Amino acid sequence: MKRDSIQDFARNEARRALQGAKRILPLALLLGGTALAQDFNDRRKVQYPDQVTADNPQRTPAIPRKQGFDGTLVLTGGRIFDSVKSAAYPGSVVIQQNKIVAVLAAGSTAWPADAKIVDVTGKTVMPGLIDMHVHSTYPTPETPADMTDSEGHATLRALRSLQMLLENGITSVRDMSGPLNAPYIISEWLEKDMAPGPRVFAAGHIITGTGGHAADRPLTPIHSAAYTREANGADDWVKAVRETYKMGASHIKIASHFAPDEVKAGVAEAHRLGLKVTCDCETIYTQMAVDAGVDSIEHPLPRTDETIKLMAQKGTASIPTMQVYQGLFDSRGVYAGTASRRFSMAAQANYDILKKMIAAGITIGVGTDNIGGSFYNTPNIYIADLKFLQKAGYSPAKALMAATRVNAQIMDMGDKLGTLEPGKLADVIVVAGNPDQNLDDLAKVEMVVRNGNIVIKDGQVYMPRHVPVPLAKPSPPETLK
Repeated sequence: MKRDSIQDFARNEARRALQGAKRILPLALLLGGTALAQDFNDRRKVQYPDQVTADNPQRTPAIPRKQGFDGTLVLTGGRIFDSVKSAAYPGSVVIQQNKIVAVLAAGSTAWPADAKIVDVTGKTVMPGLIDMHVHSTYPTPETPADMTDSEGHATLRALRSLQMLLENGITSVRDMSGPLNAPYIISEWLEKDMAPGPRVFAAGHIITGTGGHAADRPLTPIHSAAYTREANGADDWVKAVRETYKMGASHIKIASHFAPDEVKAGVAEAHRLGLKVTCDCETIYTQMAVDAGVDSIEHPLPRTDETIKLMAQKGTASIPTMQVYQGLFDSRGVYAGTASRRFSMAAQANYDILKKMIAAGITIGVGTDNIGGSFYNTPNIYIADLKFLQKAGYSPAKALMAATRVNAQIMDMGDKLGTLEPGKLADVIVVAGNPDQNLDDLAKVEMVVRNGNIVIKDGQVYMPRHVPVPLAKPSPPETLK
């Protein structure tokens, strides 16, 4: 079969899948003697099995580069909570460069003689936590009014806010909008290990209809054109998705309001580009988004029992972000003041929605909606969101699985993050306690390994000294005339 006919066949099969085929078997083809597999449930481009790609959902083919610890790093003597099994067990985690290469049973010393050994006896070793909803570039209380839209200022304040997350074991975040190019700048910077911080998977702008959420009056510094892309009509929604993808988005965030044809067009285009879509929406818009095939819904905003049932049927995940709204109730008493959100909210109603979603079997992830000054609440706000899950019936271990493995799967990174398994990226934390039994122990993160590098040591940011690059040809001054 010629190359062109292979590509045509793949395109035709993908088109049939998008038109509603219920089952298409994975295709294995031979091209130049190399097996090339295509799973039509995976919307990414076809890749050779050994093709190196960027460690983000765009999966851009990449040139291999050296990353992580220069040698072998072993965390030994501790309890391993790998987020695969629900119970911790004694063992060791072996890391080479930026990958986990082995999870060994207690007593095994199957690692190189020159490995760096870190004794973590009495502590829990687990995957890095993931926060599915943050706004790292948003203004903090110290931000001058004329700097709220500044890309430079936004990038710098993000570095500070994200460092607080890293110190507390959060090694990946989904950034859910920010001003202009700032979210992409911080995402690219941290992907290359250029500063201490978690991985940042950026949405960029929120896409909404004119006057929709984050674009309604009265405008605020974070609800303005610098943060939001207003789109009108199906064609413009497609264009907005393409623009966001072009800027480097790892996922697409949409918000109510929109018309049915608009949300369908936007979701379909994002899926064609290989990106997942999440929706900040409520009431009738939630059902529209779920009907359109959106991948997840943010917040515990009002929705009907029918919509919850539909979410379960279609496999739509939920990121409840319970504590951010509870904080509003506790500090203000009510949730009010935005024309795009004309509905009432209450603590009990939000909790009831969470319980109904869990009872329906909906996949639940963990996110905080951290914004501005709320980063100073880390890790309290994150632990509080986990405790909402615990109150609703999760065990501490299951809540941790939601915070790691499930979160990674929701954002299309389950093959690289979320568990301690050979081949996964080495994002690993060490906790002085048993968080799988007591969630409050998550406040005791002592060490963080991010992309194979020790970045938090004894609870503080750890940065090895810069290694000088030799001059091309050293010339002692005394040799000069």
